[in-house]
Amino acid sequence: MFLVVTLAFFMMRAAPGSPFVNERQLSPEVEKAVMAKYGMDRPLAEQYFTYVKGVVLHGDLGPSLKYKDKSVGDILKENARVSAILGLSAILLASIVGVTLGVLAALRQNRSIDYATMALAIIGVCIPTFVTAPLLVLAFGSKLGWLPIAGWDETTIVLPIIGALPRLANIVLPVTVLALPQIAIISRLTRAGMIEVLRSNYIRTARAKGLPEWLIVRRHALRAAILPLVSYLGPACAGLLTGSLVVEKIFQLPGLGKFFVISALQRDYTVVMGMVIVYAALILVLNLIADLLLAALDPRVRLS
Repeated sequence: MFLVVTLAFFMMRAAPGSPFVNERQLSPEVEKAVMAKYGMDRPLAEQYFTYVKGVVLHGDLGPSLKYKDKSVGDILKENARVSAILGLSAILLASIVGVTLGVLAALRQNRSIDYATMALAIIGVCIPTFVTAPLLVLAFGSKLGWLPIAGWDETTIVLPIIGALPRLANIVLPVTVLALPQIAIISRLTRAGMIEVLRSNYIRTARAKGLPEWLIVRRHALRAAILPLVSYLGPACAGLLTGSLVVEKIFQLPGLGKFFVISALQRDYTVVMGMVIVYAALILVLNLIADLLLAALDPRVRLS
């Protein structure tokens, strides 16, 4: 985390431009006063140590340089919920569908369902989201009119931590676009793991004892087959939870991905660094959870 904070700070400062340069040119006196207000007239080393001190000791990510009377924490709170709902929904959908397809493909290896599943997986990996999103909008939004093509319309259902939930129709298309590449990857990982496990000696022993195939798959094979998947889901969840610029831009959703790029273009240093820190923290935490799950699922792993 220290390296992430350091790299983010100096890379943003090295970027050309200034957060205070816009269409209306500021006078030198006003620009000097604004720079002094945010402490940007001090030496770079002093700015760095002040920022690190605030982040480490107080968890203060600083004020936004472009949005008046808003801190970075306020901006993250306002936009993180949308990305979190989309990301959690997408990873849940991708896990259920991907594992199911992977298991079916492994059980019917070198048959039509296996070929169909792997063909869909390859297509899902190769076609980027900026292609699938407009195609789904055109098909299900513009042509058929089944689903809304943009916007974030919240319902009256409010949960204690998440807050107001969006209408289901509003998130079907963006969640599907986010989930499709993950479904492809998860199904391939599950299939490879299942094929390897189904050829192991203890599976042959279970079959020799007369156990039904569904019980062998559910109780013995699946637990070992999803071990590579658990390692993959850590960084994948972090990426989905912090939002996707393409999806949020196309569907006009107020999430972190869209806000991150806008802040970078505006040279809002503190907002960009705050989002980078949050993303790095998510990766670290989710990878730790993945390691603990591996230890729980695999008896060969022991934590000392």
